[in-house]
Amino acid sequence: MSHIVVISGHPELAKSNTNSLILDRIGNHFDSIDVRRLDSLYPDYRIDVEAEQQALLKADVVVLQFPFFWYSMPALLKKWLDDVFSYNFAYGSKGDKLKGKQLLLSFTIGGPAESYDPLGYNHFAIEQFMFPLQQTAYLSGMIYNKPIYSHGMVYIPGVYNTLEAVQANAQSHAQRLIVAVEQLIGSDEPALKQFAQDWFAVMDQLPENNLWLTDHVAEQALFVTPDGEFVGPQGFNDWYQVLRSVFKPGGDHNIEQLQINRNDQGYQLDLRIRLQAETHSGKQLNMLVNEQWQLQLRDGRPQILRYAVEPVQG
Repeated sequence: MSHIVVISGHPELAKSNTNSLILDRIGNHFDSIDVRRLDSLYPDYRIDVEAEQQALLKADVVVLQFPFFWYSMPALLKKWLDDVFSYNFAYGSKGDKLKGKQLLLSFTIGGPAESYDPLGYNHFAIEQFMFPLQQTAYLSGMIYNKPIYSHGMVYIPGVYNTLEAVQANAQSHAQRLIVAVEQLIGSDEPALKQFAQDWFAVMDQLPENNLWLTDHVAEQALFVTPDGEFVGPQGFNDWYQVLRSVFKPGGDHNIEQLQINRNDQGYQLDLRIRLQAETHSGKQLNMLVNEQWQLQLRDGRPQILRYAVEPVQG
């Protein structure tokens, strides 16, 4: 059974009309869930790093639940992140403890949706304010998912909204959050995202033995690459040898975007990759690459049917 850990970053949940309701709904919905209310655990802001890291190690899905404060997260949650995502835990040469875990942001916003627009008084889209957390997920090897958020989630008696309307919005938000978590723990998408991460982890090292890679290549798989077209496991192996002759091991394929869609053949993955690598001639590369994969699952194992690579020009 997949385990969910929810980190509540609201500094005063007792005064919350929305975050407390959302936490109660998701906490009561799932059997294997740990809802960690930071304001109760650490009212003095002294985070028990060991306890928090142990909680994250058990998680398959990590949800950060918080109110949107000054275009970011509350100070309590930021302190938690600063302390817990430490060197050699979340990043660094040995910092792979969060790799492959699903990260889902869930937050409430006081302002209206139209204000988060180039012509609105907040000027920028909500997703743009999330870039630092998105990059945090990438650096720590977590799988970043589209955030769940709701606008107009502040009640000021006699001034802004009604309590009934705000709490109704919170109920709707909680249901969307539950559906998003259920999709993560019940669909093929987490396994496919993990496969993409694992594929590039092996490709970055370019080992002489590429059996793990070829084992995921269908007999008639087509590889369309800047080096030509290659068919099947033997064709892939020919392309792989070309790559080994050009690049030194130890490169980095960073998945900046990943979209998965079902179709008649199985799944189509559209990826935007930031490739940083060094050639045997000493040339340093830092480039964007678009890739499109067509996969099918056989007995739960991804098999590549088509794999297209296209460097982004300019």
